[in-house]
Amino acid sequence: MREVEIKLRIPDRKKLDRALRKLKARSPQAGPPVRVHELNVIFDTPDGGLAKHGQLLRIRTETLRRKGSGKSGKAARRVVLTFKAPVGTAPSSGRHKEREETELAIADPEALTKIFQGLGLAGWFRYEKHRTTYVLPASERWAAGLLLEVDETPIGTFLELEGPPAAIDQAAQALGFSYRDYVVKNYLELYAEDCRRRGEQPRDMLFANAAGQRKN
Repeated sequence: MREVEIKLRIPDRKKLDRALRKLKARSPQAGPPVRVHELNVIFDTPDGGLAKHGQLLRIRTETLRRKGSGKSGKAARRVVLTFKAPVGTAPSSGRHKEREETELAIADPEALTKIFQGLGLAGWFRYEKHRTTYVLPASERWAAGLLLEVDETPIGTFLELEGPPAAIDQAAQALGFSYRDYVVKNYLELYAEDCRRRGEQPRDMLFANAAGQRKN
């Protein structure tokens, strides 16, 4: 499938939440929106062969711990293998980021990691975030196929809008953003920029603890 998306930096989370409520944003499933923890591992060859061609190979582990389960309770886990590649000659087109995306649910990420390593690939960058996904009501036909994904990361909060380009633009405008606010860089690029601003060496983009402090 073709992935079309942008990111928006969110300086005021409460303001965003009010805007989402005004748009009557809701969970794609029954019940309230769910906050999911994601741990992502990007794989590449030692010389960065995939990145050089605008490609991305990632194993993502999604963990949902339901209320009342406690730290010792069982958590729902889903693991997804993702491969992204440029559309045509470039990974981005116009003001939106566009790529071909193939995803596959996997049962044994450890075994797959060993296979990748045997093929000369290494998991060289890890990043984590908490994601809450919203959709707009079915009555808003212009928003069909649009996902609004709030990402809490070690470098700040972002909103990813993914779906038809026209729907992305209309949703961004409804939330108070303009084209100049669009971000088409990935989290690796954004993290590297953040490290440069702080004079730190990039490592992994990870939280230190449940309080959301960063660790490297």
